Amino acid sequence: MDKKIIAVLLVVSVTLPLLAGCIGEDRADNEKPSVEINYPRDRMAVSNIVMISGNASDPDGDDTLVRVEVMIDDDEWNIAEDTTKWSYDWRTYEIDDGLYIVHVRSWDGTSYSDVEEITVRVDNPETVESDAHRWAVFIGAANFPVDNESKLGNGGLYLAEEMAEYFIREYGYATSNIILLFDDGWLRGDNGYGARIKTLQERRHEYDINYGGATRENVLASINYVIKESNKYDDSEVFIWVFSHGYGDQNNTLTGGKILENSAVFLWDGVLVDQELGDALSGLKSKKTCVIVDACFSGGFADKTIYNLPTFFLLQSSIPRSGRVVISGASKFRSGYASTTQGPLFTLLWFDGFKTGKADGFRPGIMKSGRPTRLRIFKDGKISVEEAFYYARYILRTEENLKDYKKMEPQINDQYPHRGPLRSLGGMLLGC
Repeated sequence: MDKKIIAVLLVVSVTLPLLAGCIGEDRADNEKPSVEINYPRDRMAVSNIVMISGNASDPDGDDTLVRVEVMIDDDEWNIAEDTTKWSYDWRTYEIDDGLYIVHVRSWDGTSYSDVEEITVRVDNPETVESDAHRWAVFIGAANFPVDNESKLGNGGLYLAEEMAEYFIREYGYATSNIILLFDDGWLRGDNGYGARIKTLQERRHEYDINYGGATRENVLASINYVIKESNKYDDSEVFIWVFSHGYGDQNNTLTGGKILENSAVFLWDGVLVDQELGDALSGLKSKKTCVIVDACFSGGFADKTIYNLPTFFLLQSSIPRSGRVVISGASKFRSGYASTTQGPLFTLLWFDGFKTGKADGFRPGIMKSGRPTRLRIFKDGKISVEEAFYYARYILRTEENLKDYKKMEPQINDQYPHRGPLRSLGGMLLGC
């Protein structure tokens, strides 16, 4: 018996060091990954949605990177989006102003990288840069499909930026009160069809507006923020623009399959149904609000189907109410159209009516189809939200080069400044 015990002990004493050596050699063969933070910069002031981003790599091969993690101060670690070019949305709406330490590390399945750190100062503005109490949210999700043929390109981003700049210059909107959410917050090459280049926040901008990704969390958090801030003022003005793929059946040319369904649009990571947006806006007190949803089958957001007919009451979105003009770029039963380089067609025409002044004097016409007027009384040199709508509808219906798109049937639900047939016909003038 003693000989057997001695033999076993000898085997164990010989094999254990060998096994330990093998394990040790495997660990020694693995080189730990690295990570760096590109944005924001150390000691930078940040606000609202901060898209922390950077690069990570692994000497053993980037395909071995498992994840990148981000931690704010001594809170928990959160997983960032992607690895070699990573990003993480930090929503600072509800946190106190002050200094915060951002920690980042990467992991290759075996080892963590060294932790990179920067210190940033959260400085969310309590007051706007002007006395105007105006807020605008631009939301676009264009390039999320895997199929490149379905992507909508970067045109919607460029159009949103052009409108934002126009609102700042012409209507006195404060840059701190403009939020632009697009895709996952990254600009992609090849007009949206290529790989990530840099985050929207990293680009050079003429105006310091707030950028982020069009994710559900960002969209709802931004809307809640605007509601909270704008509700502080009796004269607040709110503008919301949404552009994306609409949810419907493209092969059903009669109704798009939307007779007994709500309208919905795609965000980067999910779907936003018209009634969800209505619920999100239920607490908004502003008596001067314009909502535009430019997507296929989007009429339900305006509680309209087609030819200005109302949506079935059980399917209504509850977005339209006193003090609001709600517009859709297409009817609930029809497809919308967009240029991959310029953006959605209806908004292009609507915005053109503002920029050029061509929409001045346009009236509803039969079934809200839009018509120009020759009467001087209806031309005052100012363009209302409604005039721009009727101008866009008229152009779609009458321009020969747009004849393939005239079936879009944009819809409007005008309850500004209040409900009912006796409401003012003056229209909503932005920035006034």
